[in-house]
Amino acid sequence: MMMLFLLGRVAGISGIFWAGLVGPERSWRLMFIAGLALGGLSAYQIVGLPLPTTPQQPLWLAALAGILVGAGTRIGSGCTSGHSVCGIGRRSPRSLAATMVFISAGIATVYLTRHLMG
Repeated sequence: MMMLFLLGRVAGISGIFWAGLVGPERSWRLMFIAGLALGGLSAYQIVGLPLPTTPQQPLWLAALAGILVGAGTRIGSGCTSGHSVCGIGRRSPRSLAATMVFISAGIATVYLTRHLMG
């Protein structure tokens, strides 16, 4: 919300990432993305958790998942951070609907994978 108040921009990660790769104002966008990664690494260090070393799934599956998530954020005009955090904060009906779909899909996925598929 600080980004919205101070710069008039929504801090949606998919939009920042996409424009950081292909759009203008590349430097602050890449620094924002790097800050996300460094923040995660710092949290691991502060809490004292070891970093995961062995992938649980094949690399091709992670790449495919990333592509599908990226395509979904483009089709849905934003990601969970943009819609849930910033969109609801701006009282956007479209973001409220998108967030309800995200949460419902997450609940259904957990139910399906943990209770029906074992």
